[in-house]
Amino acid sequence: MPGNGTVTRSTLRQQIADALRDEVLAGRLRPGRAFTVKEIADQYGVSATPVREALVDLSAQGILEADQHRGFRVPEYSVTDYRNMIEARSLVTDGMFQALSTGHPAFQTPPEDPRTAAALATVRRRGEEAQRAATAGDLTVLIGYDLRFWRELSALFGNPYLGDFLHRLRVQSWVCAVQYLLRLPDLRGRLWAGHTELVDALARREAEAARALVAASNAHSLALLEHLTNG
Repeated sequence: MPGNGTVTRSTLRQQIADALRDEVLAGRLRPGRAFTVKEIADQYGVSATPVREALVDLSAQGILEADQHRGFRVPEYSVTDYRNMIEARSLVTDGMFQALSTGHPAFQTPPEDPRTAAALATVRRRGEEAQRAATAGDLTVLIGYDLRFWRELSALFGNPYLGDFLHRLRVQSWVCAVQYLLRLPDLRGRLWAGHTELVDALARREAEAARALVAASNAHSLALLEHLTNG
């Protein structure tokens, strides 16, 4: 069928992008690591076209940087970059939580409404998994559940553009943070684990409590990165 080649290429593009993103987030592709389209195509045994498209996608998300005429590389973010990412994230989440006190349609139904309760329960389960990973110091698992947690939490507001923007910021934040956090031999007890408290605050419609929890998370992670940089 005429469309088969396009579908296959699109699938490969996404698979390669997902694989490389996971490698960066796991810290296996270190900051400054450079590579070409040909290198990645040879590694995965595919043609150059879906690889190039995947790398361009990752560059647009801030996970990779295009190195003109030389290929792509993993960005080397600074703590100042991380501080700016946190500020940008805070502007988004503060707006989300402000919706609790301004009659946003997503929060006009009572908390006990079956659909609302089910959505919050799903987000809470993601939060529980994220907390377990944070307590155990399992960074890779934590990142996966944390990203899903925030993706599903932002979906409660019914605005896909909001969710996409926040997701991109959080992915970039993790790309930045990983390069510093991997300097610690043991991450147990060092990572923020207040996800379920945040869900519970939102379920109670307590915007200020939710904002305070996110601010505490941001302050905790920034202080940890600053300590690792100075140390």
